[in-house]
Amino acid sequence: SNVKQVSSIVPAAFLLNQNFPNPFNPNTKINFSIPKSSNTILKVYNTNGIEVETLVNQNLQAGTYSVDFGNSYLSSGIYFYTLTVGDFRDTKRMMLVK
Repeated sequence: SNVKQVSSIVPAAFLLNQNFPNPFNPNTKINFSIPKSSNTILKVYNTNGIEVETLVNQNLQAGTYSVDFGNSYLSSGIYFYTLTVGDFRDTKRMMLVK
């Protein structure tokens, strides 16, 4: 997996940040924070709700993480990324411009 821990300081709450840059071409960075060790899932979907990639699906320790995303096979358009950790779930929108 290409997930990198950027801080081991335990955050106060779950947080899914807006990707940067957005719009992006060809790569973007997605940061998120989890306050406790848990199985963490981060997936990317197209506008039809079809999963295009699983970026993270593993047990992570509490902390803040960064994941790089970019695929040359994807077409320009809107994509959604969803972070699921236990009962927490959040989704953000991003735009790929080629």
